[in-house]
Amino acid sequence: MPELPEVETTRRGIEPHVARTTIREVIIRRHDLRQPVSPSLAETEGRRIKGVTRRAKYLLLAIADGSTILIHLGMSGSLRVAQPNDDWKKHDHVAITLGNGGQLRFHDPRRFGLVLHLTDTEPLDHPLLCKLGPEPLEEAFTPAFLKAACATRSAAIKSVIMDNQVVVGVGNIYAAEALFLAGIHPLTPADRLTLPRLRSLTDAIRAVLTDAIAAGGTTLRDFLRSDGSPGYFKQHLFVYDRAGQPCRRCATLIARTVSGQRATCWCPKCQPKMRNRSNVS
Repeated sequence: MPELPEVETTRRGIEPHVARTTIREVIIRRHDLRQPVSPSLAETEGRRIKGVTRRAKYLLLAIADGSTILIHLGMSGSLRVAQPNDDWKKHDHVAITLGNGGQLRFHDPRRFGLVLHLTDTEPLDHPLLCKLGPEPLEEAFTPAFLKAACATRSAAIKSVIMDNQVVVGVGNIYAAEALFLAGIHPLTPADRLTLPRLRSLTDAIRAVLTDAIAAGGTTLRDFLRSDGSPGYFKQHLFVYDRAGQPCRRCATLIARTVSGQRATCWCPKCQPKMRNRSNVS
């Protein structure tokens, strides 16, 4: 599944091609995505795209009439800028032909993505967006905020930081990597972590996401960047999908279990289990 760095990479890739450009035509080849493609999407024809922003893993194309095109890539979706006369791929479901001659195409083999037209003037009030937690790279995501979010939660810290109501965009890959960088065992109960440990974790989350965005996103089988090339962050991963391989730091074999229906990998030496129940701030 494309995670925050992949979605941010996509945003940066498409924005120069679509921002301040008029929508000439909307083409919908399949409506049956995770939610049906909004029929009102056609009403954006003739309107100008003001810009492209991101909230969590959602892309928002701001339209000059005050509406918004909301896009989620789902499990396997991607966006690319093509030419209108380019051959259509089998799973190209929606296209927006632009006044500059390009065409933004939404490709989604599994059809778990979304292309919605929001007519409300405040898109962040939409049910898909209004309950989301802070962005991990913005000032609101602080150690104190994370400490408060963890204070009453005994769930594994990996599950907590993957909860979009706690912090957005920290999916399985980057949660595993951040916990490794912070030296925290992924199954540690969240309410047992001290403020200094959570400060290390917030720093690690910021670092791993920043590095991934700079590298262009993780190479995943179903993800392509907007220019058609994959990301290149996977070669830098320390623990994710490396079960049974030696730790890049200490050579201990990477361990694996399943937690919350997700594969969870860690280094037993670099991320030891907590041995006592102290929780000193």
